[in-house]
Amino acid sequence: MVKLLIGHKGSGKTGQMVQLANDSIEESNGSIIFINKNHRLMYELNYKIRVICMEDFEHITNIDEYIGFIYGIISSDHDIETIFIDSILKHADVSLGDLPVFINRLKAISKIYGLDFVVSVSAEKEEMIGVDFDGCEILN
Repeated sequence: MVKLLIGHKGSGKTGQMVQLANDSIEESNGSIIFINKNHRLMYELNYKIRVICMEDFEHITNIDEYIGFIYGIISSDHDIETIFIDSILKHADVSLGDLPVFINRLKAISKIYGLDFVVSVSAEKEEMIGVDFDGCEILN
């Protein structure tokens, strides 16, 4: 399943996502991954959570490369339960126009591999034109 945290910058999405990730590690039997733009949240997350900072992967520049990167993460750990992606619009030149394809691809990956995605988007639902919210859960 793809779960979305949506709202404009400064609405508390990152804090909520950190709390969700830290809470999920307590009841998880598998791996939790947290993808962030930079190293800023490293010490706010439980040490059992694998933190991936996109600044370390500056050559991932579009949606296709980003999805390939996610496949690489999944292929390296078959016990992943949840992948958190904080502020997707700040990663790899992803724009609002890319979201319909990106969300659909995450839904497909989720179904195939039996894992959840929690994605924060700095936009309101009305701005996410073309996104199919079927199969998604809005968390806020």
